[in-house]
Amino acid sequence: MSRDCIGHGGRLVRTARRRGATMFEINLDEKHAIIEFVLEGVVREDEMELFVHMLRQATLQLRGREIKIKADLRALRPASPTVADMIRGVQEFGIRSGVKRVAEIVESDVIALQLNRVAHESGTDRILRRFWEEESARDWLIHGDRPSARASFQPPPPSARRPRRT
Repeated sequence: MSRDCIGHGGRLVRTARRRGATMFEINLDEKHAIIEFVLEGVVREDEMELFVHMLRQATLQLRGREIKIKADLRALRPASPTVADMIRGVQEFGIRSGVKRVAEIVESDVIALQLNRVAHESGTDRILRRFWEEESARDWLIHGDRPSARASFQPPPPSARRPRRT
């Protein structure tokens, strides 16, 4: 049902398939301490148990670092209450294990509402941002909030200012 392999750039890739269709894929970017995953379709309880197990393993591999998560949930369908509870549980585990930022890529309003509730219950809402595109999500995970040019401007110290003419 699942397999591990080394993907592009030495990244560990874990996938699980059901009848030729990918249910989930987990990529581990050790350089940036990012766990990237994709969840697709309607995920059954047994599939979510496998996903949670593999996600916990990936998280433990990065223990001691500031872990970031990029969750591509664009093709995910609404989850059962049991599956939603499993998601909440793995989010709580992530926070306890050092996850500092979570970027979710979501297109469905229904999925966003369900994930909002789960994130609020787990406390993940404090470290979560939603994105429409992968590039901006990854950029935020790696660099955080960059100060804008205006925010980074500081006036020169008083000794460097020109005296005022009166």
